[in-house]
Amino acid sequence: MDFSTISDVFRQALMITSFVMVVMLLIEYLNVQTRGTWSQSLQTSRWFQIIIAGLLGILPGCLGTFTVVSLFSHRIMNFASLVTVMIATAGDEAFIMMAIMPDTYLKLSLIILGIALLTGFLLNFFPKIGNYQPLGDNHKFYLHNDDHKCVCFEKENILSQLLNISFSRALFIIGVSILAFLIGFGEIGPDEWNWVRIILFSGSVITLFIVATVPEHFLDEHIWEHIIKKHFLKIFLWSLGTLLILYFLEGHFEIQDWIKNNIHLVLIIALLVGLIPESGPHMVFISLFVAGTIPFSVLLVNSIVQDGHGSLPLLAESKRSFFYMKLINIVVGLIVGLAGVYGGF
Repeated sequence: MDFSTISDVFRQALMITSFVMVVMLLIEYLNVQTRGTWSQSLQTSRWFQIIIAGLLGILPGCLGTFTVVSLFSHRIMNFASLVTVMIATAGDEAFIMMAIMPDTYLKLSLIILGIALLTGFLLNFFPKIGNYQPLGDNHKFYLHNDDHKCVCFEKENILSQLLNISFSRALFIIGVSILAFLIGFGEIGPDEWNWVRIILFSGSVITLFIVATVPEHFLDEHIWEHIIKKHFLKIFLWSLGTLLILYFLEGHFEIQDWIKNNIHLVLIIALLVGLIPESGPHMVFISLFVAGTIPFSVLLVNSIVQDGHGSLPLLAESKRSFFYMKLINIVVGLIVGLAGVYGGF
């Protein structure tokens, strides 16, 4: 593994971690600003959660899945919603399918969305599964009883805060400014200005505004204690380590040739490859489908089980949740795959 590969993996892990941190910060800001009313309404409607998760899942790329993982990690969305978004997503492969087979991609997205919503709704009928939550109360959003402490925007204090800037605020401003710069010049995230890069850049700019204007209490207690200290290093190291291992395996094993030579096992392979929390290996099935080597049902099965990079933050936060989510997705994928084999599609 050469230096350029390691550098690419490092930047990819940094992009994943940075986006998750930005999402967590924005959610924390919204939660404090609204005194938790927005999350309460979402928490009380399990069925609405499923719909939101499904719609976020069919968005191309992994941003929607990162958002739901962040909400699940903070005990706002339930496990059924987590499973829904992971079934619905096609990861970064969605961009490829949009470019080379838009009609098939549209059909695939609608079918997967239907399967994801149906699975989520069914899980909600089994509260022990649908509401499974291994993360403790320490992962919840934290609001102080004193109203004057939990505030986000005090315009009369912003100028004095910046003129008498603290070390922590200066550090956050510099860090977020560097992140926005790297995203803006394509060093982190997509090389070209597309909607993913626009969202990443916009998120970093909004984050810059937040760290520049919030009171010191919000910086110290909510951003540092609740987000950075608890999540950053863990998510980054797990993302980096997993990506390094996957790049090593891809460089030493010809997965595509093996699949072509064992086409009778392709359905099982589609399920197993779907377990990989990475965007890349699943391109094999897109290529085989375009070449007419595999039926639509195999592509569908792989798309159901795989979730691109979306599950990497979940793997860092809760390995049990990752395992249970993948187990359910495999069962759903297997049922759909067998239906495809016997149904001839």
